[in-house]
Amino acid sequence: MATRDLQALFDPHSVAIVGASNDPVKWGYGLARGALRGASRRPVYLVNRNGGEILGQQAFRSLEDVPKPPELVVVAVPEPAFEETVDTALAVGARAIVGITAGLGELSRDGLEREQAVVQRVRAAGAVLLGPNCLGVFDAGAELDVGWDALPPGAIGLVSQSGNLALELALLAADCGLGFSRFASMGNQADLDAADLLPTLADHEPTRLIALYVEDFRDGRAFAAACHAAVEAGTPIVLLAAGTSEAGVRAARSHTGALTSGLSAVEAACRAAGVELVRTPKELIDTAQALLAPRLPRGRRLAVFGDGGGHGIVAADLAAATGLVVPKLGEQLVAELRVALGPMAVTGNPVDLAGGGEQDFARFERGAELLLASEEIDAVLLTGYFGGYAEYGPDYEDRETGVARSMGRAAAASGRPLVAQTMYPRSPAAWALRSEGVPVYGEVDAAIRVLVRLAARAERHSTGVPVLPEPARSPIESAGYFEARDLLAAAGIPFVEARRVASLDETLSAATELGYPVVLKALGLLHKSDAGGVALGISGPEELAQVFSKMATRLSAAAYSVERTAPLEAGVELIVGARRDPRFGSTALAGLGGLYAEVLEDIAVALAPVEPYEAEQMLRALRAAPLLLGARGRPALDLLGAARALAAISRVAAEHPEIAEIEINPLLVTVDGALALDARVVLETEGGSDAR
Repeated sequence: MATRDLQALFDPHSVAIVGASNDPVKWGYGLARGALRGASRRPVYLVNRNGGEILGQQAFRSLEDVPKPPELVVVAVPEPAFEETVDTALAVGARAIVGITAGLGELSRDGLEREQAVVQRVRAAGAVLLGPNCLGVFDAGAELDVGWDALPPGAIGLVSQSGNLALELALLAADCGLGFSRFASMGNQADLDAADLLPTLADHEPTRLIALYVEDFRDGRAFAAACHAAVEAGTPIVLLAAGTSEAGVRAARSHTGALTSGLSAVEAACRAAGVELVRTPKELIDTAQALLAPRLPRGRRLAVFGDGGGHGIVAADLAAATGLVVPKLGEQLVAELRVALGPMAVTGNPVDLAGGGEQDFARFERGAELLLASEEIDAVLLTGYFGGYAEYGPDYEDRETGVARSMGRAAAASGRPLVAQTMYPRSPAAWALRSEGVPVYGEVDAAIRVLVRLAARAERHSTGVPVLPEPARSPIESAGYFEARDLLAAAGIPFVEARRVASLDETLSAATELGYPVVLKALGLLHKSDAGGVALGISGPEELAQVFSKMATRLSAAAYSVERTAPLEAGVELIVGARRDPRFGSTALAGLGGLYAEVLEDIAVALAPVEPYEAEQMLRALRAAPLLLGARGRPALDLLGAARALAAISRVAAEHPEIAEIEINPLLVTVDGALALDARVVLETEGGSDAR
């Protein structure tokens, strides 16, 4: 996808505010005030149909009256006037338009059609449109602030569909000394979406991290590819995705007219692109603070250090429960800590000054230096009371702040991360730590979460976003059981031998040909097992006739399948398949088969298609992986055979955009291979997904 030129959006030569106002409660007032902050850098034209004077500056009645063509036009007019205003902006030569106006595509089909018609005219003119229904745009370095309120400057490039959520992020960021290099409120994404905005943020030197709040990903693959390119270029991305629950979907659609994606698809895209996915605004800022710090841990070994046993114990318990390791320290390091910290200190791990910190602040410095320099650990968590000693008086504040800076410098010298949790996150010592690149948190669980995330990030290597193949020349028109088998068998997946039958005589004949015991399935049922449409281990003709008669009476199936019995006791049953997400397209999935897939929720998901080596990693990531790898002395099963089947079904799904769901459940994995025992295909219905 070609990168769009957004220079006029973030650093225009001139700006016009249409709908500027003297009324402080109106959008036009805040936009005009913000734009005038950059008046020393560029001409700012205020437009109001009544003319007069606004904020001490002449107001023009129309864009056509402005002395020189404005490069950026901000539209804050009532909804009925939006289209005419955009057309006038294009006519006078605007290269970028910000649509503050609401009440269009987020509310009705008619509004959406009007939006789309406007976008066609904008693109035909070679311009760009941000919004409508958005909060505005901000660039700290370019002194551009055409939004509702001023944002603190900093290193984060923020893109958000929600204006109010962006303001909350600004408040949370300011609490820990962070700010924003650029901000774009996408609103309805009628023209520009997140994928369009990401390249310019990744290339923007002051932007060291990109934060995203997205409800609708539009072209999910393009979004993920843009994220991956930014991450590979060295700019970390943190994503807060919304609308992944049923209630969230309803809210998102009413908010920005969004068509949202399921959580599993978003998670798969983030793994492929190397994006950090978070659940709350606070978690986004917590994560941003950690990723903006200069160091990542090299492993999961954590030293917990503080002046108070309770905080250390809680931190150690949380660390152990979330996958970090709090190792017992070696004898030499323990001996060195005893000398440095005094006889009352606890020098295991956690390391506790036991009230000795206030007697000698240098103990914090000496302890941190020893732990950070040790090859026995990968990161240090400073936890507890540090930061509170300033309450004792100015002398304590000075000494504590000095020690904080020294600990930060020790972390820099060691190359290992130091993360702090303190009861006093706004204390002078806390700010001193932050100034040295040390993330500081007020809650121990937040500190542990970011340490886990940093360790996982250091271990993880993103696979990249798979390119969707061209659609198959022959779309699937029928999705019956045997059609599904034939489709997947042609892709190289072996199936248990089966015969299609309709009558009892055909059933008995097929069973004799295959050899008893056999399996009988009633076809045409979405969940055959749940409906009693599957009978296993039928041992002879008489039993088969009885089973057939019962199924025929109860289910009235049009056809049946007689199948050879597979050696279930010799292997493990998996489910492998793919589902189509409305924005990200086909996603491959794998888990334990049969009932366990839904009950245990042990599912691995990735963007389709996946290669066999990626499919193998998905299977190894399952909690049930030891069953495949040979747990408790059992022989290892054919993991590669299962991975090949998963890769094959994922490619079939990616090549057929008409497939909504496709699965093999179960796929029997034995020491000798992987054998498909059932198959199902669900085709897209009219008005379904618009992604492949």
